[in-house]
Amino acid sequence: MQPASPAAPVTPARNARQTQIRVVVLGAGKIGRTIAVMLHDSGDYRVTLVDREPAHLEGLPEGIAVRVADPGQDQDCACLLGGADAVLNALPFHAAVAVATVAASLGVHYFDLTEDVAATHAVRRLAEGARSVLMPQCGLAPGFIGVVGNDLAQRFLRGGGELLDLKMRVGALPRYPSNALKYNLTWSTEGLINEYCNPCEAIVDGRRVEVPALEGLESFSLDGIEYEAFNTSGGLGTLPETLAGRARDVDYKSIRYPGHCAVMKLLLNDLRLRERRDWMREIFESAIPATRQDVVIVFANATGYAAGAKGGRGPLTQASFSVRIGGADTAAGHVNAIQLTTAAGICTALDLVAGGELPQAGFVPQEAMPLDTFLANRFGRHYTRHPLQGAMA
Repeated sequence: MQPASPAAPVTPARNARQTQIRVVVLGAGKIGRTIAVMLHDSGDYRVTLVDREPAHLEGLPEGIAVRVADPGQDQDCACLLGGADAVLNALPFHAAVAVATVAASLGVHYFDLTEDVAATHAVRRLAEGARSVLMPQCGLAPGFIGVVGNDLAQRFLRGGGELLDLKMRVGALPRYPSNALKYNLTWSTEGLINEYCNPCEAIVDGRRVEVPALEGLESFSLDGIEYEAFNTSGGLGTLPETLAGRARDVDYKSIRYPGHCAVMKLLLNDLRLRERRDWMREIFESAIPATRQDVVIVFANATGYAAGAKGGRGPLTQASFSVRIGGADTAAGHVNAIQLTTAAGICTALDLVAGGELPQAGFVPQEAMPLDTFLANRFGRHYTRHPLQGAMA
């Protein structure tokens, strides 16, 4: 990978690379460690994992370099990224803009997992005229769900059809819920609270709008299990912009077990904990147990008119994608479903840029990755390699 020379991508021949790609992974939490191990095990990436806590850097496979530093500090970040080809940011969302700024100034390809809409808009502004790729929102949602949603949308829009509705639903849930929330912590608590408190982008009656989080409650069943879904922030990524003027209704909702939304409204609205997110985080992390026994559910549904013969409009049709994904045993030990899917998303984005299958500079949205290409990638295959049922597309 040569960030200073956008026209010269790394050869996509996986076993023919003469030099490993130098990658810095920032943040050694559960997902950051999974990313580092996944890339290292491929043999094509020379990985350095960075965290400010030495204990977080213990027990890694031999060959992964570690650095104890605070990548949230500009000076430390510049030193860490010097000589790197790419940085994968697995830090909390509030670090995204600072790290992306340093990466863009150095011509280093930048990828992150942020669900924060404001941070993504800032990264997009940084990408104007950049020598390297800036590709935020590379996880599960936002991330893979945008790839799925765009694929379904294009089935109708391709050739002059009409897209009416696109509904995207994602949940990372405990397999065995046992509390009133019917929820366990499986990923970033900060990110979870952010999704529940911030406005949500959508397309309603053809117009881009913001709708409140925790509203739009609906119920549905999948494989005989009852779920609810409601608005949460950030999951659509850049799809509202991509599909503006081309769809009637587009929305994203998080999937939970029935009753979760009502309890969250009590906590955030009635008890006003949305005004004290620090308290909310402390309460969650001290009272809600984590679990390694989780399931990721991805469900998307599009309705519209495909292009008909002789330029006419075809019949009203529906296209769907659904998969339930469990955890897996890997070289890094057992990896739960949310770690696996999130890490696979960002590693696939990096791999496609490294192989010259995506643009080599500027802002790259998730929907630039075709679904077939994503699922055929060695990292993207995790979405169909460990399902609790086969993927249906």
